[in-house]
Amino acid sequence: MHAVIFPGHISGSLAAPPSKSMTQRAFAAALLHKGITTVYNAGNSADELASLSIIQELGAKVIEQTNDKIVIKSNGINPISDTIYCGESGLAARLFTPIASTSDRQITITGTGSLLSRPMPAFKDVFTQLGVSVSNFSGCLPITVGGPMKSVSISVDAGAGSQFLSGLLFALSFNAISPVIITVERLSSKPYIDMTLEVLKQFGKTITHDNYTTFIIDPNSFIDVGPVTIYVEGDWSSAANLLVAGAIAGEITVSNLNTLSTQADRAIMDILANAGAMINVDKDMVSVSCGQLAGFDFDATHSPDLFPVLSILAACCNGDSKIAGVHRLFHKESNRAESIAEMLENFNVPYSFEEDVLCIEGRRKLQGTIIDSYNDHRIVMAGTLGGLVANGQVDISRADAVNKSYPQFFNHLSLCGVRVVINDQE
Repeated sequence: MHAVIFPGHISGSLAAPPSKSMTQRAFAAALLHKGITTVYNAGNSADELASLSIIQELGAKVIEQTNDKIVIKSNGINPISDTIYCGESGLAARLFTPIASTSDRQITITGTGSLLSRPMPAFKDVFTQLGVSVSNFSGCLPITVGGPMKSVSISVDAGAGSQFLSGLLFALSFNAISPVIITVERLSSKPYIDMTLEVLKQFGKTITHDNYTTFIIDPNSFIDVGPVTIYVEGDWSSAANLLVAGAIAGEITVSNLNTLSTQADRAIMDILANAGAMINVDKDMVSVSCGQLAGFDFDATHSPDLFPVLSILAACCNGDSKIAGVHRLFHKESNRAESIAEMLENFNVPYSFEEDVLCIEGRRKLQGTIIDSYNDHRIVMAGTLGGLVANGQVDISRADAVNKSYPQFFNHLSLCGVRVVINDQE
């Protein structure tokens, strides 16, 4: 799919789509929970649909599905397939591989596209500690695991991200038969672990930790819960793009946002305020409008998904901006250090990399251009925002990548006055 974005003003109100990260965690817990789980406001992006399919392959049943809720019945892990397919979702791969390894069957986890080249560095070491066999594995998917996972204490290097640790917390919380401790080194993306702990708590699994370095899973402290109802809050990662659009090209109000959320990308509010955007918060609604934008500094180590949209915000500020955490960009849907750099070059925005920091010199008015999305949903969204303030149209190739996380993105922008022309043929 090819998208053409025309310069213009954005104005209107939108509801943020459901949190992709929370939806996938809710599905994982629903699979492991023995009973009924009702999930309200689940998302329908490609990643979320992949996770819903996975839990059914692992034994859960969807007994009711409407526009606003999904009712899931499960008796724990009971695989009906020897293969689970994660699409292009890195979270699904890292979340459900440990969960699948609690089964006594050999199960192969695979996916498609860039997921098959994204490193899974901690898998083999940790699964060995847990007594799980690993085969057909060369550092990336596919991987075949054979359990059942042992209930033992382990150590994990989480320097590459928190998703695998989340998967281990889910797997051991529902399967440990005695207290176990997970010792963690170099944890990145701590807010996403907070989200995992929050979801587990709703299922009666309260986990304690010592400043994120040791996590204590004690089955003796857990409580049995009956049917669980979980509400998925709005997605700050997707909302960040809408809020930045308001800051650089007009005004917007985004509802369905929990301003006290554990989501890492809630930091966008502070970033926009520091950059000089006009912000107003009223209950679950955040309104942003143009102000005198100035350069900003932000460490995105724990919220790397903000990098693409922050690069566009920085490009539209007066002065220089610095975004730290470049080391978190290399193994996403694209190598985002490269795809962001190319996007900035095409927009004629000066930038440089100084060790772990991306430095951007604001230009305010960008150059009309062609953007290769590299099949990366966040580059599609960031490039689209750049198109709002360009001096000519911006053409984005492989724009259907946005379906991975926010399939309504272009439609929602159109509702707020943005002129977008979609061509299904590249």
